[in-house]
Amino acid sequence: MTTFPKFLAIAAWLAVTFSAALLGGQFMPDEWFASLQKPSWNPPGWIFGPVWTALYTMMAVAAWLVWRQGGWSMQRKPLLIFLAQLALNAAWTPLFFGLHNPGLAFLDILLVWLAIIATIAAFWPVNRTAAALLIPYLAWVSFAMFLNFTIWRLNT
Repeated sequence: MTTFPKFLAIAAWLAVTFSAALLGGQFMPDEWFASLQKPSWNPPGWIFGPVWTALYTMMAVAAWLVWRQGGWSMQRKPLLIFLAQLALNAAWTPLFFGLHNPGLAFLDILLVWLAIIATIAAFWPVNRTAAALLIPYLAWVSFAMFLNFTIWRLNT
């Protein structure tokens, strides 16, 4: 595999992965969110951009590392699991900020969390570095899931 196709492949995985962020960018916090009760440990808004940028980058590199082990023909299952968790990830922001539905968003983020675990398990036998790159994502989503649950409970 030459350098140019590798570059195109990583660029494609970055584009696919960051498409989830582009969808989320259509649903930003608004007056509704500002009016919600939040726990004292709610992070400041500015932290989410840098954290998600790092996480989406690591996710894309992880998918690329798995893809490099035979492409779609050999890694269809782990890559489809990755894409399923990415779709669930992309759904959270419209559910929470778009529909103003923390309960439904909590159900979605629980599914995201399970899908990340499934992705790590599917990536592990193919490329352990790829699996390890998803651990910070799992940690952040674990925190975000607890925050989502807490906001939901505080406001029902």
